[in-house]
Formats: sequence, structure tokens, C-alpha cells
Amino acid sequence: MINVECLHGRGKDTYKGHNVSYLIDADSTVGSVVEKMAKFLRESRVAKALSNKTVVYESHVRNFWETARFEESDKLIHEVLRKKDKDCKDIDVEFNFGVGDVRRVLDLQDSDNDPVIMSERLVKGLWCRMGFTGRLNGKMLKTYFSKGYRYLMHCMVHSLGHRNGAFDEVPDYIMNIIASLVLNKRYNISQVIFEYMKENCKNEADRYIMYPRFIMMLINDKIKNLSKNRSDIMELRSVNNETIARVTKEKDAKMKQMICRIKDKDYVAP
Repeated sequence: MINVECLHGRGKDTYKGHNVSYLIDADSTVGSVVEKMAKFLRESRVAKALSNKTVVYESHVRNFWETARFEESDKLIHEVLRKKDKDCKDIDVEFNFGVGDVRRVLDLQDSDNDPVIMSERLVKGLWCRMGFTGRLNGKMLKTYFSKGYRYLMHCMVHSLGHRNGAFDEVPDYIMNIIASLVLNKRYNISQVIFEYMKENCKNEADRYIMYPRFIMMLINDKIKNLSKNRSDIMELRSVNNETIARVTKEKDAKMKQMICRIKDKDYVAP
């Protein structure tokens, strides 16, 4: 068993930028430089995963990651959580979930038959069309894109990424997700997210509180009447209009218009 006191946590000061929800609603983004991009995200299949504002209770997600285990036999992540019975006594409840649960709860609208790998040439070609100014064989940083696309990268990295740091760099799988959305191609986002959860279960030496908002959504879906205390609410970074202004404040080295599915919701990839 992992010592919960040693588990890398978030609490009031740690990893606030990981798995946060984003403002993509019309009222918050109307008239801004990201208005079109926010509309695209609202209409995309990651809308719920990006914007759901589930209240996260730290003790529940911390306890989950303390002893969560992946079972190869059923391809599920298992954990035992504690809740109150009808007599208000604490009882242990088995909690488990798989890729299908991630898909359903986050409403990602993909399938087991969708790929988890995309052509590197296709993805890098899309970078160029999105105004990428860095080296194609170098790191892909958010600052190398024009404002609208920079906001897109920011949303994806902070909300869907598994990392608890290095937020300026866009990982390959996040770029694959972006490419699938922009080009309107199939991609198994659910499987990718689940794989990182599974790896965290196996990584007992350096496990941390990964995807706390998604884990809380899964717990709420499976287990009712969990004890919840306001003092236990995990503080997440506030994503508001000031965040949008900060992300888009730098001048564009190369301005690019919206393309493909962002420009036309009926776009079909050739």
C-alpha cells in the first residue's frame, strides 16, 4: 500500500493547473479573440470533458489513487471506497471502471475500433496550417502558435493532459486529439486517457493524483451518498476571462485563419 501522506497531491497549492475545467461558453467568450475557437470546442466531442465543473473532494481522489490497481484479467481499474449506509455507518464499497466508463461519463463519443495513433506527417502538416513557427522536429510549445490556436492548445493541455507540470509543451497525444477534432477524424481519446490512468496505477514509486476531476466524475457516476465536506473541496485553478487574456496577450508571429472543422462544422476530411 502507498502511504497517502507521501502521495504527490494538489491540496491548496499543488498542481492546480492539471485537469481543470475551461470556460468555452458563449457568454464568457463572445467578442474575444477566441470566440470562434470556443464555439468549435462547445460543438466538439470533448466539450463535456473540457467544461464540466464537477466539485472535486480531495480525500476521495487521494484515497482512490493511494490503492487503485489495474487488473489485467478484466481490464478494469479497481479500488475500495468508503460511504455511509442507511444507518449512517461507514461501509466499504467496491469501485471499478474501464475504458467504456471513461467514454460514457466524459461523453467522448469514440469507440474501441478507433485508432490511438495518427500519422506524424498528417499531424505536423496540420501544425503548419495552424501557424506553427517552431522547428518541426523540435518541441511543440503553445507559444509557437497564433492566438486562437494557442488557446486551443492551452485548453487541451490543462484539461485533458495527464501531466502535472510542463504545461507549455504540447504532448504528442494531445496534438493527436487536436488533429482528430480539427480534421474531423476518428480517434480513441477514451483509451488514451485510460492508458495514462492505468500507468499511474502501476507506478507505485512515483504515483500522483492524476485526473482528479475525471476520477471524481467517475466516482459520482458509480457510487451515491459518498460523504462530502466543504472543507475537503480541492481548489482548482480558476479559468476565466483573465486567463484567456493572459494566454492570448503575445503578438502573433504568424497570423492564421480558422481552418477545417473549426471553420465549417460540416467539414469532412478528404
